[in-house]
Amino acid sequence: IYRRMALPVMADILSRGKICFVVGGTGLYIRALLGGLMDTPPSDPDLRATLRAECEALGPSRLHERLAHFDPVYARQIHPNDRVRIIRGLEIIALTGQSPALLMKRHRFGDRALRSLRLCLDVDRETLYDRINRRADAMVEKGLIQETRGLLDRGYPSDLKPMKAIGYRHMVRYLKGDWPLEEAVLKLKRDTRRYAKRQLTWLRSESDAVWIAPDETERALGKIRGFLNETP
Repeated sequence: IYRRMALPVMADILSRGKICFVVGGTGLYIRALLGGLMDTPPSDPDLRATLRAECEALGPSRLHERLAHFDPVYARQIHPNDRVRIIRGLEIIALTGQSPALLMKRHRFGDRALRSLRLCLDVDRETLYDRINRRADAMVEKGLIQETRGLLDRGYPSDLKPMKAIGYRHMVRYLKGDWPLEEAVLKLKRDTRRYAKRQLTWLRSESDAVWIAPDETERALGKIRGFLNETP
């Protein structure tokens, strides 16, 4: 959906002689935008319901072990608590008889409709983690608890996918009395740092990524000028 919505917008920008900048987004979103996504079978409601029930009963780590048995390469790319991707991986294996890693290797995100220059900010780990910690504190101070409580009061269940996102899920545990606020905030910071680390690992695997320090403005401009002057 993201790619399908983004491409017409980008085409419109380019048709007006403008340069299109895509800022932010996870590594997978950027890869999908630039190279498309592999074709996979649609979800099977009965199979997915069975896998979800197993996940609830046994825990995501057990299903992650099963995924690793069938596809160790793909399993290494997924956190053992990432229920959505674990279940989808097992679903693909059951429906196609093939490993997601093999399907991804064959696809290679080869639907290249766009020329692109991929710039990644290279921030040292200590600075990055300090910013993450301060951002988590600011989120709580600016009303994350109240926002989460408001969503729950309006009837949004805590097992809804968006409510399991970093931040919301931690405040849900606090509001339900599972964790004191201090513990919820500490785990919010920890999980955000882990997410950032996974994103960095993903981006560093991209062979065409150009890493730029935040203060290397002239170098970044030079890379952009060089890219724009290249003959398509």
